[in-house]
Amino acid sequence: MNPVIQVLVGHGISVTAVHSHMLFESRRLFFLHLWGYDDPEKLATGLKAALGRINLAK
Repeated sequence: MNPVIQVLVGHGISVTAVHSHMLFESRRLFFLHLWGYDDPEKLATGLKAALGRINLAK
């Protein structure tokens, strides 16, 4: 989670909450609430960079 949050914050996107709805799932799923107010292209670049840091197990 920390690398994703760091990328978001570095692009001017605030993470307002991190939580999980499921208690006993076999893969950990976390949900982020975000807030960003800037040029749409800049925000999209930050979201794309954060998605690139997600660790997806296959």
